[in-house]
Amino acid sequence: MATAFPELETLTFEEAEPGIGILRMNRPGRANSQTVTMFREYLVVGRALRDSGLRALIVTGTGTRAFCAGFDIDEVHVLTEMGAGEFMRFQETATGGIASIRHLPFPVIAAIHGPATGGGMALALAADIRLAAPTMKISAAFVQVGLSFGELGTSYNLARLIGPARAAEIGYTARVVEAEEAERIGLVNRIVPTEQLLDEALSTARQISLNSPAGVRFSKRAIQRNTEIGSYEAALELENRGQALLTRTEDMPEALAAFKERRPAVFAGK
Repeated sequence: MATAFPELETLTFEEAEPGIGILRMNRPGRANSQTVTMFREYLVVGRALRDSGLRALIVTGTGTRAFCAGFDIDEVHVLTEMGAGEFMRFQETATGGIASIRHLPFPVIAAIHGPATGGGMALALAADIRLAAPTMKISAAFVQVGLSFGELGTSYNLARLIGPARAAEIGYTARVVEAEEAERIGLVNRIVPTEQLLDEALSTARQISLNSPAGVRFSKRAIQRNTEIGSYEAALELENRGQALLTRTEDMPEALAAFKERRPAVFAGK
């Protein structure tokens, strides 16, 4: 599989053991933050791995600083310069990339250390199982930069994982949820010592790989379909439209300027 796997700029992939892959966000100098290229590469990886025969995939960040700190703030200006149609196409690429990881036919395990913010949180939520180091700090953050909590499947996945009331409070406040609370409310499966995080993820993947491949795949399909009382694609469509409209407001550029200038944003609601 390694020889046929596509070249990647912002991600790395390795088959750590037969049937167990590790996908890493690979921008450690930028806290593994996301870029337009990274969202495209999620989709490339999802397509390449779908029929790979893997039994499980571990998703994590390179280095010890962060899982994924969301979209790189130094590239956000690219989004504000897009027209509405162009931004909608970007949103479809970004949501398609996250969805391609979520829809892999085998289990995906997120090994989360440090910040998992914005799109990093969305990626963690796309996994089937989440293991957290004590350093994990997860937050939606979208409303802090003039966007909505309806982003990259977050509003859909989080509400189904921890319930709409808790999801609303986390999404509307954009507050940080640390590891102990995340475990208590069911946002992560369990906390693992930082130095054991990857080993624990590999151990979980090995346990999964001991079971029937088809049985596990159909089990994953059953869990996902049975939690989708509504339509996931409809949720993404709603989120994409909302995000495209929000980039046309005055508040998003103000929020980005305030973030860079390290001052409170003054939202006009226009």
